[in-house]
Amino acid sequence: MIRLNMGCGHNRLPGFVNIDSAPECSPDQVVDLDVTPWPWKTGSVTEVAFIHSLEHMGRETHVFLAIMQELYRILEPGGRVTIHVPHPRHDHFLNDPTHVRVITPDLLTLFDREQNDLWQATGAANSPLAHYTGVDFKLIFYQSVLSEPYISQFKAGEITEQQLAAWALERNNVMSEYRIQLEARKAAS
Repeated sequence: MIRLNMGCGHNRLPGFVNIDSAPECSPDQVVDLDVTPWPWKTGSVTEVAFIHSLEHMGRETHVFLAIMQELYRILEPGGRVTIHVPHPRHDHFLNDPTHVRVITPDLLTLFDREQNDLWQATGAANSPLAHYTGVDFKLIFYQSVLSEPYISQFKAGEITEQQLAAWALERNNVMSEYRIQLEARKAAS
């Protein structure tokens, strides 16, 4: 059972092999994840974590697509991917020049083959990236994390879910991050 903490920086996870491109943070393995193929065997990984790291990878579209293909390749059937990323309308995302890619639940749904099939059948304009890349990730969970003062106001009943939803589309700093979990849909080999 291999569990990988990708782009760990100084945030090592116990029970994981901690991976980073910067030797200065003393990872278990130094690997530049923008360079493929990755050094892990096909179907050998049970779980992958990208905790505030995936937004730093794949500046060029072809590199990001290769990252998603490699992620799919190394995961075992049913393997899980946990992703925490800053919300693209939050200062944590906007003020860091090393953030090169916006990651959202909607973006990751482009890698779901069932969704791609549905879009193709209905003539939708969504990019069927699962079809193009040969991957199939099911979005099994996501959560938008509220920032202050919105979380306190919501808990106190001062603002509604509808207000929060509207403000998240219109304002910066309402949501601080997304927490996402994917599952690799693939047949056992």
